[in-house]
Amino acid sequence: MAKYVAKRIGLAFMTAFIILSLTFILVKLLPFERPIGGDAQQIAYFDKQYSLGYVYRFDYEKTDLGECLYKTPSTNGRSNYYYMVPVMKQYTNWLKNIVTKWDWGYSKTFQPNVSAGVIIGSRIGYSIRLNILSVIFSVPIGILLGIWAALKKNTMTDHTISTLVMVFISIPSFVLISFILRIFSYDLGWLPSSWPTASATAAVKAQGYIIPVFCLSFGSICGYCRFTRAELCEVMESDYLLLARTKGLTRRQAILRHAMKNAMVPIFPSILAEFIGILGGSMILEQLYGIPGIGKLFVLALNYKDYDILFVDMAIFTTLSLLAGVLLDLSYGFIDPRIRMGAKK
Repeated sequence: MAKYVAKRIGLAFMTAFIILSLTFILVKLLPFERPIGGDAQQIAYFDKQYSLGYVYRFDYEKTDLGECLYKTPSTNGRSNYYYMVPVMKQYTNWLKNIVTKWDWGYSKTFQPNVSAGVIIGSRIGYSIRLNILSVIFSVPIGILLGIWAALKKNTMTDHTISTLVMVFISIPSFVLISFILRIFSYDLGWLPSSWPTASATAAVKAQGYIIPVFCLSFGSICGYCRFTRAELCEVMESDYLLLARTKGLTRRQAILRHAMKNAMVPIFPSILAEFIGILGGSMILEQLYGIPGIGKLFVLALNYKDYDILFVDMAIFTTLSLLAGVLLDLSYGFIDPRIRMGAKK
């Protein structure tokens, strides 16, 4: 078991390394707009965007470095020549700084000269709290609705729940939050229409979680309900449950002692996967509601072309997703002792 865990964790980090390396190289190969003209503002912008570790700058022409990106107008008989550092050289420098100094770079446009790690650290708490609250809210409601629908199989209750789940699971989160904002924020004025500021009262800050938590939980509730109903219905029709009934157990006893326990084996591990799915899906919601989390930061980093922040954000999402996959596999063994990971046949 220990060998299996070590192997899976090693593969997860190797996969993360490959993903981040490919992301860095492909992003650096993207074309960029060169400045037109030669006024001081354009030169300063170009220098700010590309000269911080990524552009060689000389006061004389260096033809052996490749194509000259930009040449400033001559001043006192002297011009500045800009040459892009080769992508692989940028990659090795970036990797060296991470391994030796744990330095992921600095923001160049979003918050100039502020460490990317500091910026991420100041925002990741909002995303984590938001997603934990949504999981706490959605898991019990979704599972209970699924159990209710399974116990009332092929009745009006089951048909109503199943129909509503199929309808509501198809609604995108941005449509749902727009609809809720229109009713509860703009028409009724019961809830804040955007994320409360730091100076807001504790009550207003608490109200600020209601809309995003509900919108994130909505799809999860439908998913848990459908999944729980399907698993429980399948278990209730199994041979061992019929055998338990023939031995004298009532339907209630057979469901509580056998059906529920076995139906929960694939459901509880899916909570981890659902958490990661919500974390990625909250990007759109954070942007729409103005939540200062890492989901919104990812979008801003793309818009500003602030690549160091983008890489740190990408590293967090990638690492969490891969480690969640490892925990997901291991959780099956803890929930059902009959499952042994890495055992030889």
